[in-house]
Amino acid sequence: MQQVSCTSPQFICYIVSGIFWSIAECIMLIKYKGYFIKQRRAGLNEFIQNLVRQPELCNHPDVQAFLQMNNPKHHFDPSEDEDERNSQKLNSTSQNINLGPSGNPHAKPTDFDFLRVIGKGSFGKVLLAKRKLDGKFYAVKVLQKKIILNRKEQKHIMAERNVLLKNVKHPFLVGLQYSFQTTEKLYFVLDFVNGGELFFHLQKERSFPEHRARFYAAEIASALGYLHSINIVYRDLKPENILLDSLVDFGLCKEGIATSETTATFCGTPEYLAPEVIRKQPYDNTVDWWCLGAVLYEMLYGLPPFYCRDVAEMYENILHKPLHLRPGISLMAWSILEELLEKERQNRLGAREDFLEIQRHPFFESLSWTDLEQKKIPPPFNPNVSGPDDIRNFDTAFTEEMVPCSVCISSDYNIVNASVLEADDAFIGFSYAPPSEDSFH
Repeated sequence: MQQVSCTSPQFICYIVSGIFWSIAECIMLIKYKGYFIKQRRAGLNEFIQNLVRQPELCNHPDVQAFLQMNNPKHHFDPSEDEDERNSQKLNSTSQNINLGPSGNPHAKPTDFDFLRVIGKGSFGKVLLAKRKLDGKFYAVKVLQKKIILNRKEQKHIMAERNVLLKNVKHPFLVGLQYSFQTTEKLYFVLDFVNGGELFFHLQKERSFPEHRARFYAAEIASALGYLHSINIVYRDLKPENILLDSLVDFGLCKEGIATSETTATFCGTPEYLAPEVIRKQPYDNTVDWWCLGAVLYEMLYGLPPFYCRDVAEMYENILHKPLHLRPGISLMAWSILEELLEKERQNRLGAREDFLEIQRHPFFESLSWTDLEQKKIPPPFNPNVSGPDDIRNFDTAFTEEMVPCSVCISSDYNIVNASVLEADDAFIGFSYAPPSEDSFH
């Protein structure tokens, strides 16, 4: 089967067994035989992925001529999203990065089999990947450099990488196993937690029983307390960034903020923003305790505390509307929500002794923090996964999407390593190699 480009970018024509299908016939086929097209595209995608894993075949003149690989018009991956395609138009010059000296070889995309898309963000995708060396599964976050640079977000990406490096010792923070880059992309090789996002489970169940919400809130508080202890404010706590049982996505973390210090950057997700952030006032790590209160409220009631579809009205609610607590929760749950969702940060729970105040609150009285952090407490919910690659707890909107072929490409001219001398400084120090015994080979 050969794919032939058509004048309309929305349709694909094929030559199958010597028969040419016209655009009109393709339209009819898409309309009446959609499943057939889906199967063919999946087959083509599998063929291309297998091909790019074999550089010697990709570089063969006959293969390049047959697939018209040297024709810029055909440098298009139907599985890539619009942002990824647009990024290729921004700047045709590859970003060469000075990685500095390194005693360990850097990983490359072909070290992995990329199996499924399990998440999507502003700068790229998260994929379930299997390392060929030992068969271990990882969540690999693949980001487009050009999009990051175009939006001037490189500081956030480097902050995420720096924070991830500090997470290795905490049980409720996703750890960075490895990071590397090609000329076009950045790769975070992360722990794969297949319990799924808290957001996914909340969507299915609407709300949680109090004992389950308490368990998750305690794990989140423990993770936030650790980040605060190393002078990092998380700033973007929300159900989409919480996996069962870990915190993920550290792009908006602010490093170097001690307990007594403040920052003033306006960032975060509208539903969970603290009043001082909306007012553009200086804020400190108490913004994270407000966010914890908002997430706990959502776990108990099904919606964030001041939610409104109109963002401007929601901001007004956060700033001025009294907190509304409905019956059905304990007095201790009522109390901690009021204290966490206090509009004046200096009066908020955690304002004086940070995580210690959270630990001592009666809402957590029945819980042993030591046992929690040693994972001796049985979780209140079992995700029922059948193995390390089970993705049933991830949204099918992601998992049914085709894996972009471009994430697997790592031919020699496309890999940036420590020998690069003339380099752009946007992502200096991004790549991270683990100790030699854990290195990729």
